[in-house]
Amino acid sequence: MSEFDDLRGQIDAARERVLAVPRTLGRYFVGKDDILELMTLCAVAQEPLLLVGPPGTAKSDLVVKFAAALALEERDYFEYMLTKFTEPNEILGPIDINQLREGSFIRRIEGKLPTARVVFLDEIFKSNSAILNTLLTILNERKFYQDGRPVPVALVILFAATNTVARYEEMEALRDRFILKVPCDGVRADHFEALVDQGVMNEMHRAFGQTPWARVASLDDFLTVRRYLDWQLSGLSSGAPEGVAADRARYFPPAVFDLFRRMLAGLEAEDLVEVSDRKVIKLYRLLRTRAFLYHGGEVRPADLRLLRYLGEDEEKFALVRERVDQMLRVG
Repeated sequence: MSEFDDLRGQIDAARERVLAVPRTLGRYFVGKDDILELMTLCAVAQEPLLLVGPPGTAKSDLVVKFAAALALEERDYFEYMLTKFTEPNEILGPIDINQLREGSFIRRIEGKLPTARVVFLDEIFKSNSAILNTLLTILNERKFYQDGRPVPVALVILFAATNTVARYEEMEALRDRFILKVPCDGVRADHFEALVDQGVMNEMHRAFGQTPWARVASLDDFLTVRRYLDWQLSGLSSGAPEGVAADRARYFPPAVFDLFRRMLAGLEAEDLVEVSDRKVIKLYRLLRTRAFLYHGGEVRPADLRLLRYLGEDEEKFALVRERVDQMLRVG
């Protein structure tokens, strides 16, 4: 039996457990369903997601509860709030003094970012240049350096949060690593009563040590869905020599693919988004992942709503959402 045959026997149950995560967590938040959907999508696709919003809008709580839903071991989760004074030791681990005496620059990484499979970095744009360079290497190549040698990190899912998206040049590369950026705004204006009721109930869960949102799925379920999609995207599942072209012909109808192309071109022409070749590739995978997760098949025009989250900063978020919705109505 091939790996794909084995995955095919597991995929329906794994997909259902993955989808149960945003469904379950949605009961404990008000007005955050879109964010939970994006968190789930990015977790499967292993793409970092940036949550943007003022303090007190549940950014951290969303990530903490999402991690709890995955029944992680303690060493599999790492979170840290970054500041301009944060040192690499704080996220990578301290230097091993005994190794240093022997002439080796080795970090003790247990319990730090390199050993974690799910990572949450709060206030990510407050990091300094030393942290920035480390994060870029981890995000780009999934590795860090021990004594000058590259060492793989365990990272699967990375969520980050910020009160505001930095626009200065030093942070441009880090900002670009987050293909999707989702605003996490306050909901009290539209959902005042529901916010109070659910918020107080969540406090009661905490007071009594209850975590009804925990252990909904496992990280392995997310990895199973990712691996299954890798087989499909490569064309290896059907033995198609055309590879990705065969996948596109089967799961991305020409009319929808053309709409995808035109929407990106239109958003870029209007100076609403920045579209690199890498971003197009990442978006293709995200769209295929979303289509499989939420309706099990080919990409539909409605899946292109994902482009609503391509805005680079708060000034563009609402404009991009409105323009994408308008294009989909016309298209």
